Amino acid sequence: MSPAAPLRLVILISGRGSNMTAIMRACLAGEINAQVALVIADRAGAAGLASARDLGAATTTVTRDQGPAAQADFEARLATAIDAARPDVIALAGFMRILSPGFVARYLGRMLNVHPSLLPAYRGLDTHRRALEGGDSVHGASVHYVTPELDAGPVILQSRVWVRPEDTEAALAARVLATEHVIYPRVLSWLAQQRLRWHDGAAWLDGARLTSPIVEDFRAALASTR
Repeated sequence: MSPAAPLRLVILISGRGSNMTAIMRACLAGEINAQVALVIADRAGAAGLASARDLGAATTTVTRDQGPAAQADFEARLATAIDAARPDVIALAGFMRILSPGFVARYLGRMLNVHPSLLPAYRGLDTHRRALEGGDSVHGASVHYVTPELDAGPVILQSRVWVRPEDTEAALAARVLATEHVIYPRVLSWLAQQRLRWHDGAAWLDGARLTSPIVEDFRAALASTR
């Protein structure tokens, strides 16, 4: 890929695709030198498919059947759809499927995810409930490379928000989601600028290996919107 060539993105979603929409709008606004080649949903009724089409993206659906061979068949069809789009990067954006180590290895260093916690804390599901139950004062989201171990790949950028005494799970989730819409496009812009790369199993930014994530602190900004 030449320095001037737009990054080709494939985005995987399962639901409304709000992060997908944020990424696509950033591309259309020229904030990311990238084009979304394809949006893939694993659910035929995913609301994000209509949003993607409204923003000019091609879409397709790859669903998972039942049965012992279902995962392998699903991943084979998913890989076929991804490879046909010739992406530089695959962005998981609310994609609620656990992918096999073999599938992840196929795209290692080219697949990103945004996870709603300050990794390595709260891998997996129910992150906001767990943060509230844990009495955390700070919560956030993490953009990371996808590796075979769930939510354990190198973290590139994190957001931080206060956990308020009155927070419900829904309120905290909404506040964190607003920051995801900022940090995910930002990481993709670094890739498009060739500032960010995968090397030796790690994230490198501006020629230096990231030994800890970059942090975007939203605590003061979001406190003012109370």
